[in-house]
Amino acid sequence: MNIGKVRTHFKSVDPIIYPIIKTINFSDKIQPRQPSQYFTSLCSEIISQQLSGKAADAIEKKFINIFPKKHITPEAILKFSDQELRDVGMSWAKVKYIKNLSEKVLSGTLNLRTIQYASDQEVINILTQVKGIGQWTAEMFLIFTLGRENVFSHGDLGLRKAIKNLYKVEAPNEIIAIVDKWSPYKTYGSLALWHSLDNRP
Repeated sequence: MNIGKVRTHFKSVDPIIYPIIKTINFSDKIQPRQPSQYFTSLCSEIISQQLSGKAADAIEKKFINIFPKKHITPEAILKFSDQELRDVGMSWAKVKYIKNLSEKVLSGTLNLRTIQYASDQEVINILTQVKGIGQWTAEMFLIFTLGRENVFSHGDLGLRKAIKNLYKVEAPNEIIAIVDKWSPYKTYGSLALWHSLDNRP
């Protein structure tokens, strides 16, 4: 990660978002995680779907606490009843999604140890084969787990809201035109937009 290079890029291509970019410490925001953490990350992303950061954090804390030594594994998840998982606050649908994810990992249908070597689009294609993991969830995994630097989620409501606030546009083609200028550092632009809302995704 060369933050100086990133800031120079945004300074030259987008004077609107650059003032935000230059104030953010990205070193603690884009940190690739170890493969051993991938499964837990996906569980977290599923729990976070369509929730505010505060609500997702509360449910995730309860979820983690039901595991012995807070060690989340596919095997452990499948030992819980649906009701036990539902009781931590997640919806019935998310209970099914997390169990489906666990089954696919255990069966080898989803190989999380090799996913780090796939391209961004390949990661999305692989993950969206799991029921309950859509484009948005896969993109959050790319950003916050794999630490990929060129990701923007057009389906994220927060990002669209921030674009509207800063650029006064909301048409999809106008948003694409803005974001395309950020390449190959779209992730930094995404983080700056979330920061502008003073909210986490």
